[in-house]
This record gives sequence, structure tokens and C-alpha cells, in this order.
Amino acid sequence: MKTSDFGYDLPEELIAQDPLEDRDSSRLLLLDKDTGRWKHEIFHDITHYLRPGDCLVLNDTKVIPARLIGEREETGGKVEVLLLKRRTDQVWETLVKPGKKARPGMRLSFGNGLLRAEVQEVVEEGNRLIRFEYEGIFEEILDQLGQMPLPPYITHALQDKNRYQTVYAKYEGSAAAPTAGLHFTRELLSQIAEMGVRIAHVTLHVGLGTFRPVKVDDVEQHHMHTEFYRVSEETADLINQTKRFGGRVICVGTTSCRTIESAADAQGIVRAGEGDTSIFIYPGYQFRVLDCLITNFHLPESTLLLLVSALAGQDSIMAAYAEAVAQRYRFFSFGDAMFITDSIQELT
Repeated sequence: MKTSDFGYDLPEELIAQDPLEDRDSSRLLLLDKDTGRWKHEIFHDITHYLRPGDCLVLNDTKVIPARLIGEREETGGKVEVLLLKRRTDQVWETLVKPGKKARPGMRLSFGNGLLRAEVQEVVEEGNRLIRFEYEGIFEEILDQLGQMPLPPYITHALQDKNRYQTVYAKYEGSAAAPTAGLHFTRELLSQIAEMGVRIAHVTLHVGLGTFRPVKVDDVEQHHMHTEFYRVSEETADLINQTKRFGGRVICVGTTSCRTIESAADAQGIVRAGEGDTSIFIYPGYQFRVLDCLITNFHLPESTLLLLVSALAGQDSIMAAYAEAVAQRYRFFSFGDAMFITDSIQELT
């Protein structure tokens, strides 16, 4: 399976640079995963395609202001540090720019010394382990000095940092938002719950690897990044009951999908627990739990495009993406949405 088979042409002007004023007013492309047919809607009308007894799975991770701009203590040269994963109370795995000069022992300063740090080690993929030094509470200092780590394809400044958080974000730890969830409002979620749709929460802290393209020609040779996830007993029971009584498990975002598929055993029973997952889902994968997926439009030749192709089929996905381009949908993190669902009579 070739990575190049998952490329497509996207005009730069279709990359959404800003969130819409109303979260649930984005466009929605419904895709029938069985027939490949599609239908155009507005996101708040997704309620028409949900059923009592379904279970909506949300990733309640919260993005931290993980981008720090500082200077090298020795030279005063500018340095940018992106926090990726907390290793201990004071040590983080990070991405440092410029990276070549970030050798072990290099001292850094942020906020005129409010936060100091030292590069300790170079690890996998050129990331750096950095030990931070501070007085007080790290999270409060980070909230004061840090910026939201927007993806590299977004060049506009974010006016309201809460717009890069879901309305149900709870547990801090992500370097990127689970963007499919950005379309939901509290009112829409209340409406969905009142319909008899169950709502379950999982946590997966999204890492920078979510933006990295597949760089090998053979898809199966790609090395997948790891991310921390957690599934509670309550969530596991809710999902398992849904499957047992014939309801659909509908994940909001690829991160929710990867979480429940990681937590499921060979029989499709979701087990409570936590740990790191490096699950790589691409065409040929047999889903154990997930039935349907609400997601955004993903980068060409990305692991996320491979995941949705595993669910709906490569041909159907690439045809739907061509349709989205033709209809001028907005792409990527602040863009429009797709609901990959099962056969619906209304789809023509």
C-alpha cells in the first residue's frame, strides 16, 4: 500500500485559518461507509442522523498553552519550545527550534527568568528532554507565558484561545486539540442527550505526531507516535452496553476512535484502564468497537486520512474529498466536518 495513493490536491485558500463564529454552523458532509454516497448538511443538523440508544464518545483532553518563546541564556538567541509530553514533575519531552543548537547542557530562560530550563537529552525523532526550574505552580506559570500550539498550517493569530478547546475539555495534557469536537456546543450536546443518545468520555492527550505526514513510501513501514490514554469503568460499561443492546458507537474524532480501539480486546469488549497507545489504523484494519465517526478533513498522506480510509474505503474517501474540494469546504483544524455513518435512507 503506497502512501502516494492517499494524496490529493487542495487549494491553499480552502485551509481554514479562523474558527467560525458559531461552532455548530460549519458544513457537514455525510458519507455512507457502505455505499459511498454522500449528502451535504449543516453540522447542527447532525441530530437528524443520530438515534436513541447510540453512544457518542468524546475525548475530554484539554490543550495546554504548550508553546514557549524564550532565549538562550548564554547568547540571548531566540528559542521556541513546544511541550509534547510530561515525563516527570519537572521534565518534559519537547520540540525545540532551532534544534541543532539545543544540545544537552544548554540553558534557557522564559519570561525574563520567571521560568528557566536546561536541555538534558536528545531522544527519539530529535526531541529534547528539558528540565524546568521555577517557583510556584508550573501550570500557572505556563498559563501566563505559554501560547496555544496551533498547527503549522494556521498562520492567523487566534483571538480567543478557548476556540481551540472543545466545550467539554477537562484534563490538561494535549499539544493539539481533538478538532472534530470543536463543532459541538453545550446546547447541541444537551439536545443530543435528550434524544436518548448516551454520551461517554475518554481521554487521549494528542501529541505533535498527529500533524506529521507519513514519510515512507510503504504505509506499513510508518512508525506511529505514542499518546497517553485513559478509559474509565463508567465509559467502558456504557460502550459495552451500547454494543450489547444494538446501539451504534459513534466516535467524535480520530483520537476517540484510537482510544476505544486500543482499549478493546479481541472480542470487542472495552476494558477500563490507562497507558500509552501507538495503534496505527489503516486500510485492512478490522474495527473492534467503532461503528461511525465524526471527523474533520485531514491532511494528504497523513495517518488520519489512512484511518478514515480504513473505515469507509480508500475510493469512497478520496471521492468524498474531491467533492468537498469542489464544493469549497473548509479543511483541517478549524474547517468543516464529515460524518462517516452507516446506511441512511435519506442519502441519495
